[in-house]
Amino acid sequence: MKKRKILTLLAAALFLSLALYGCKGDTDSKSGTAETQAPSSESDSLGEPVYGGSVVVGITQDLDSLDPHKAVAAGTKEVLFNIFEGLVKPDEEGNLVPAVASDYTISEDGTVYTFILRDGVKFHNGKLVTAEDVIYSIKRCAGLLETTDAEVKVETALANIKEVTAKDEKTIEIVLKEGDIELIGYLTCAIIPCDYDQQATQPVGTGPFKFKSYQPLESVELEKNAEYWDSALPYLNEVKFQISSNTDAAFLQLEAGAIDIFPYLTEDQAKQLETTFRIETGHMNLVQALFLNNKAEPFTNEKVREALNYAIDKQGIIDMVSGGKGTILGSNMFSGLSKYYLAELEDYYPYDVNKAKELLKEAGYENGFTFTITVPSNYQFHVDTAQIIVEQLKQAGITAEIELVEWSAWLEEVYVGRNYQSTIIGLDAKLSPRDLMERYTSTASNNFMNFNSAAYDEIIEKAIKSTNETEKIEYYYQLQKILAEDSASVYLQDPPLMVAVNKKLGGYKFYPVYVQDMAHVYYMEE
Repeated sequence: MKKRKILTLLAAALFLSLALYGCKGDTDSKSGTAETQAPSSESDSLGEPVYGGSVVVGITQDLDSLDPHKAVAAGTKEVLFNIFEGLVKPDEEGNLVPAVASDYTISEDGTVYTFILRDGVKFHNGKLVTAEDVIYSIKRCAGLLETTDAEVKVETALANIKEVTAKDEKTIEIVLKEGDIELIGYLTCAIIPCDYDQQATQPVGTGPFKFKSYQPLESVELEKNAEYWDSALPYLNEVKFQISSNTDAAFLQLEAGAIDIFPYLTEDQAKQLETTFRIETGHMNLVQALFLNNKAEPFTNEKVREALNYAIDKQGIIDMVSGGKGTILGSNMFSGLSKYYLAELEDYYPYDVNKAKELLKEAGYENGFTFTITVPSNYQFHVDTAQIIVEQLKQAGITAEIELVEWSAWLEEVYVGRNYQSTIIGLDAKLSPRDLMERYTSTASNNFMNFNSAAYDEIIEKAIKSTNETEKIEYYYQLQKILAEDSASVYLQDPPLMVAVNKKLGGYKFYPVYVQDMAHVYYMEE
């Protein structure tokens, strides 16, 4: 680890406002949610909503599973958000608010979470949600069932659960082995029926929309849940998520009027659509980075990784692909989680080609080297970023070659197989800093960067176990510093989310997590 001093943020940073859901009941309880920066949507101030109608939403990624507990990809979760809900769910301001539960409390030491189930919540098959369904769903996500499907994506954080019990037919108590005030961010996991085994083909949840049909590589169709617990929602009768092979293909459909909403515009595309669509801009709340395989040559050499950081002009990338609207990142934490975000790291690696060349010489690569950037072809934003990086690295004598792959191949080869040198992708997270940072522990199954640091492993364990908010913040600051100091990857930006919206529609909302919430979208009264 190189010996660069980073000023430690003082306690003044703790005066950042914290967006909390105010729990009722136990006055000694507390809620652990993270402050986020939620842009307001222009459509909030538009015409009056009317009920009915259908919309087509363009997406550029096929779903990896219809079962919410098996889904891995952020592009899948953004669709399933409309079908499933957890005990709590995020709102557009970053609060974790009651959903299937009507209220919750957390004990002061973070070891007991108590939820009161909302009256009358029904699954899409007409069955009332029971305490048994909730217990089953949480245990399934935590890998605590006697027989657990190997394809279920077990949440590591939920392994801390000691027991889940029903105190009565409406009260669920979750007791932890050790205190954890971040666990609430993981209890957004979908509540599903305990006696239903068709989630992979005919998913059933409690959300505002019901599953209608799915055609692989083509579309996912949803219909209004007329028995949704919030009787005011949704407005629309039907939503179709149209799957396009890439952003360019979706753009052609936008121009032809075949898509009403598309959330992945490049800056150039947004400008071309300004007269025909309303363009709304928020944050993706992603960590976009040139992720480096720390076990693949030449990136086993820290000086090479460091050189790459100096050789890339992050602001130049943001100006070119994001119209200057992105936020420079210095580590694996996006700025939306502002309470935990260490802004000082944004300037940790200033653009300095000469410094990059010096480091390459020290590393034994005075004449540069050649490496491959593997990029999923369905995300034009990442492809454009890769192309700019290729040109920038030439100034330092580094040759980068782009390998475009289909999304399924990226998941198999890069994410799971770790068979790559570098890649450009955006990482999402739940409303918990742990979800962003835990992937860098040496034993994490999703540590596709193969980062390994004993100091990091030790500190994140302390961060997770701490129930003191001030102490927890400092631990997460230290973790971000380690990733920056060790040049774990080249962290680029939290990109802007530029969305084309049919001018007849209102209610589009931006969230601090990667979702497309169609429950609030409506046609405006003419």
